[in-house]
Amino acid sequence: MTSRPPQAAPRLPLATASGANKAFNDKGKPMEVRMSNLVAAKAISDAVRTSLGPRGMDKMIQTTKGEVIVTNDGATILRSIQALHPASKMLVDLSAAQDVEAGDGTTTVVVLAGSLLGAAEKMLQKGMHPTIIAESFLKASAKAVEFLTEISTPIDLSDRATLLRAASTSLNSKIVSQYSSTLAPIAVSAVTRLATPTSSNVDLRDIRIVKKVGGTIEDTELIDGVVLNQNVVISGGGPTRIEKAKIGLIQFQLSAPKPDMDNTVVITDYRQMDKVLKEGRTYLLNICKKIKKTGCNVLLIQKSILRDAVDETSLSFLKRLNILVVKDVERDEIDFLTKSLGCKPVADVEAFSEDKLGYADLVEETSNNGTKVVKITGVRNKGRTVSILAMGSNSLVLEECERSIHDALCVIRCLVKKRALIGGGGAPEIHVSRMLAQYAHTLKGMEAYCFQAYADALEVIPTTLAENAGLNPIAIVTELRNRHALGERNAGINVRKGVISNILEEDVVQPLLVSTSAVELATETVTLLLKIDDYVQAR
Repeated sequence: MTSRPPQAAPRLPLATASGANKAFNDKGKPMEVRMSNLVAAKAISDAVRTSLGPRGMDKMIQTTKGEVIVTNDGATILRSIQALHPASKMLVDLSAAQDVEAGDGTTTVVVLAGSLLGAAEKMLQKGMHPTIIAESFLKASAKAVEFLTEISTPIDLSDRATLLRAASTSLNSKIVSQYSSTLAPIAVSAVTRLATPTSSNVDLRDIRIVKKVGGTIEDTELIDGVVLNQNVVISGGGPTRIEKAKIGLIQFQLSAPKPDMDNTVVITDYRQMDKVLKEGRTYLLNICKKIKKTGCNVLLIQKSILRDAVDETSLSFLKRLNILVVKDVERDEIDFLTKSLGCKPVADVEAFSEDKLGYADLVEETSNNGTKVVKITGVRNKGRTVSILAMGSNSLVLEECERSIHDALCVIRCLVKKRALIGGGGAPEIHVSRMLAQYAHTLKGMEAYCFQAYADALEVIPTTLAENAGLNPIAIVTELRNRHALGERNAGINVRKGVISNILEEDVVQPLLVSTSAVELATETVTLLLKIDDYVQAR
C-alpha cells in the first residue's frame, strides 16, 4: 500500500499538461498510416518529376501485351503504372482528373501534390494537428487561385496569334516539339471551328484524329470534311472515287442469312444445292437493288460480329451497280459519322430511303506516302465536327503525336472555358509563393506557419524546371525570387538559354485554367490524404 503514491506521482504532470499549447501526440497507428500514405504518394510524384517541362526526360513503358510506349505525358505514364498502394492510386486519379478538367499540366499537378505532402509531413513531425494543416492548405489554395487570376491577361478567341502561342508552349514539352509549327495551327483551327463566340466549352469528341503510319509528322493535316479509319473494299473490283456522292450508312449485313443455331441441312441432290445458292444470290441481289434504287453510290457498312458484313457475291453486285463500299465501320464511330455527314444509320433494308442519305461532292481513296486514306470532302449539310489526319513514320511516334495534339487541343479548349492567359516557366508559381508568404505575415498562430509552408512548396515547379534543364536549381530560383521582389512579375526561367528572362516576351504562355485547376486539385488530394488516419481492408 505504501509503495503506490511515489509511482503515481510522476504521471500527474502529463495529465495537467493537456492545455492549449500541448503538442499533438498521435497514437501509434494513425501516425504510421499517415506516414505510409505520404511516402507512397511521394514515390509516385518523384517518378514523374523528371519529365516536367520542355527539357524533361521521356519514359519508356512496356505494357502487359508487350507493346512499347514512349511518352512524357504525366497522365499516360501514371495510367500505365500499376500502383498497388491506395494512396498512390489517389495520385494516379488526380492526374486523370487534371486530364479531364484541363487536359494539360498532368505532370505539374502530381509534382505539386508531392511537394505539398512533403511540407505536410514536416509539420506533422513538429506535432501539428492534421486537420489544422488541411484547413489552412485549402484556404491557401483559394488565395493562390486569387493571386493567379490577378496576374492573368484576358484574351479574345479571335486573336489567333495568342492561341498559337499557347498551343506551341504546350507542344514544346513534348517529344514532337520540333513540329510544333505544324501541329499548333492545326489544333487552333480545329477548336476555333467548333467554338462559337458565346460557347463556354468545346466537346473534343467532335474532333477526330485518324492515325495512319507513313510519311512524317509534317504530313499531318486538318481535313475539311471527314477522314475514315477504314479503306475502300477493292476485292470485288468496285470504284475508289465517286463524285456527287450520296452516302448511306447501314447496320445490316450484305451476306446470306445464317440459321440461329447450328443446324445441318443434308443435301442429297445437286439440283437442291443449286437452288440454295440461287436463293442466296437472289436475296442479295434484291437488297443491292433496293440500295441502288435510293440513288446511293457510297455505302458504309457497320462491323458485324454475327456473320460477314459483306461477302464476295454482294461485292460483285455492288461493283456492277457502281457503288463504292467501305466496311468494318466501328460501332462507336457511327455517332461521329452521322453528325459529320448528315446521314442516318439504317438498321433494316426496308427502311433504307433517300432521306437517310448524306451528300458530298467527292469521296475518294488517295494514296500519299504509301498509305491509303479515304477522304470525304464538300459535305453538304455538315455538322460541327473536324477530322485531323495524323501521320508518322512508325506507331510509337504516331501515338505520341496523337497525345501531343490532344494536349494542344485541350489547351485551346481551356481558353474557351476561361478566357485568360498567364506566363509559364515557373513565373506564376514564384509570384504566388511570394504573395502567400507576405499574406502569411498578417495571420496568427498555426495558420501562418501552414501558409508559409504552402508558399515554399509551390517553389518545387521552378526548381524542377531548372533541375531538368541541367541548370543550378538553387542559383536559378534565388535569382528568380530576387527578380520578382524587384517587381518583375513576368520573370521566369528561359530553359533554352538557361537564364531568367521576361517569359511573356519569349511567348511561353499557358491558360489560367491549367494552373488554377492544378493548384485546386493537388490541394484537395493532399487534404484528403492528411485526413486519413486508419486503413482497413474489407473482406
